[in-house]
Amino acid sequence: MSANRLSRLPPWASRWLGYRAEPSAPLPAYIVYAWSFIAAFSGLAVLQSLFHYSHYFTARHVPGLVASYGASAVLVYGTPHLPLAQPRSLVGGHFLGALVGICITKLFSLMPSETQFESLRWLAASLSTAVAIVLMQMTETIHPPAGATALMPALDHAIWELSWYFLPIVLLSSTLVLAVALLFNNVQRVYPVFWFVPAPPPSPPSPQPVEGERLSAENDAEMLGVHVDEKC
Repeated sequence: MSANRLSRLPPWASRWLGYRAEPSAPLPAYIVYAWSFIAAFSGLAVLQSLFHYSHYFTARHVPGLVASYGASAVLVYGTPHLPLAQPRSLVGGHFLGALVGICITKLFSLMPSETQFESLRWLAASLSTAVAIVLMQMTETIHPPAGATALMPALDHAIWELSWYFLPIVLLSSTLVLAVALLFNNVQRVYPVFWFVPAPPPSPPSPQPVEGERLSAENDAEMLGVHVDEKC
């Protein structure tokens, strides 16, 4: 979502999507600490409340929290200005990590025996994270906690039991983390810095000639005109 589109929204709406018409002044450190605490507590509490107390999710044995979102909380709520914490990286990185982790672990599960599969889970985990890193680099969705998301299908039995259902769980978790960030990070801070791509840096202003240089250039132009007239 570009800044131009956000600027067309009413101020009460665009503010909560990270848009500011003027740059915000730096905040005192204690305010930053306070909002980081409030946002992180609220975001993780929302996730755990949903997965712990919703019968829909408990019936499907969804873990109370996908552990890698604890690391995402550090980025999204503690350092919301960093490129790694922006929505594209948060949602895209976790989804790619989950997708790669499930796909590669399922390939390893096709081994002739369960014993062989169990003995090589460590290899599936290592390969999953390595492939996920490259895909995140290629798609510009680098989000370090997503490396742990890629590990989980191979190393966490509860996640492995979810199978493909792990993907919508990750998408929902990322969306809720993002929603809480939009709410709390925009009270006195700004989030996101960008949605999909960073805004291009402003072009430097063209240098204005100083008065002496301007007069000299005008004199040279007049002299050149005189010489041309004489030749004619």
